[in-house]
Amino acid sequence: MKITSGSAWQRIQQQGFDILQRGLDRHVRLAVTGLSRSGKTAFISSLVNQLLEGCDNQHLPFFDVVRQDRFLGCRRISQPHPHIPSFRYDQALQALSSQPAQWPEPTRGLSELRLAIRFRPEKGVTSWLTDTATLFLDIVDYPGEWLLDLPMLNQQYLVWSREQLQLLQSEPRASKAASWLQKAQQIKPDDPVNEDLLRDLAEEYTELLHYFRETLGLHLLQPGRFLLPGEMSGAPLLHFFPLPAATQLEDSISPVPGTQLEQLVKRFDAYRDHVVKGFYKEHFAQFDRQIVLADCLQPLNAGPASFRDLKRAIELILESFNYGRSSLLNRLFAPKIDRLLFAATKADHITPEQHSHLVALLGQLVHGAKQHVRFDGIPCDTMALASIRATTAGYCQHQGESIPAIQGNKADTGEAITLFPGEVPTVLPNDEYWQDNHFEFVSFAPQAKQPDHPLAHIRLDQALAFLLGDKLQ
Repeated sequence: MKITSGSAWQRIQQQGFDILQRGLDRHVRLAVTGLSRSGKTAFISSLVNQLLEGCDNQHLPFFDVVRQDRFLGCRRISQPHPHIPSFRYDQALQALSSQPAQWPEPTRGLSELRLAIRFRPEKGVTSWLTDTATLFLDIVDYPGEWLLDLPMLNQQYLVWSREQLQLLQSEPRASKAASWLQKAQQIKPDDPVNEDLLRDLAEEYTELLHYFRETLGLHLLQPGRFLLPGEMSGAPLLHFFPLPAATQLEDSISPVPGTQLEQLVKRFDAYRDHVVKGFYKEHFAQFDRQIVLADCLQPLNAGPASFRDLKRAIELILESFNYGRSSLLNRLFAPKIDRLLFAATKADHITPEQHSHLVALLGQLVHGAKQHVRFDGIPCDTMALASIRATTAGYCQHQGESIPAIQGNKADTGEAITLFPGEVPTVLPNDEYWQDNHFEFVSFAPQAKQPDHPLAHIRLDQALAFLLGDKLQ
């Protein structure tokens, strides 16, 4: 007789519980999607905080379940995968409550949490059967850099190499990449494996990716784990890079054993199959709802190449998700994302009358992605929000006139400033505009959390209403 271990039995029980709740439509897995520095950790922290503490109309006026006094409370409960670290909510709250307040530490690894949201149902069969109901909400947090690998899911090494070489040979990457490309061109596909050379070129390629992100403000940077390797740091699995000779090779070529090409192909395949596919299948193939966070202000500061790079990165990433209308069988065996929200973050870094401009700019950024998901007939919307407020909006006097302004503390120095941060264009300016003009949107530190009060925000209640409102009726 086979004896099932305690941990295995717990997993079986958890899977049975999840299947039951999904069958009852009382379980939602929310994909919080965004590249590095888009505000994922701040969004998750504030969402959890609003549900744990924000039980009144004053803080969540557009969240119907709260406005109608049907929200009974929320609690963190045991997460579905005990081998994955828990989302560091308490540490985030501690940073936001400190003096001066600090932004939570950026995400450097995988984490998750589960919330139980208790409410009084007003519609459907549930309202006839019981006075109270519970919605279970699962959220996974991960480094935005890892998202960049999703487009690699169905690629072969030579195809990937040619795509990356096309990027490296185009500005603004080309000038910085020229020296590395010259070194990489010395590698002949049929040369015997030289591990030291492959390692050195991979490390230099990694340095290039960091430069593209930190200095040029670019976003489409692969492989993502090169930027944030975590426990894989220094592993031979990361010692590969795009091969310039790929432009002369056929996709169907079979690498000669023991050669440079074979080693690069083996490492790419292992990275794709064990790292990217494993990450996707375990954490990204089961989502029901999705919010895509985008910082549109940083690309404006960095220039048009940054904006176009972010646009392409989002389009490629969203192609890796499953969208479509949900049914009972979908929920149980093949979940699809049936509701999608695009959100421009840091709305508090500009004055309120500029929010509509920010939404219009976001619309341009995600136009292609929205066309892709709208074909599947699912609700899709855009908005500007601030998960955690960093400024106060008002007016100031300038040359005898009262003009809109925001007040806050600069993130780098802590200096208190009051300013009109500038106008947000409704469309990305043409290249001629950038020759004589530039944007300088300031980064702010968060406002300190007040004891016994939820975090201050802008439109997080509207985001909750769009993402979860129909599940709480």
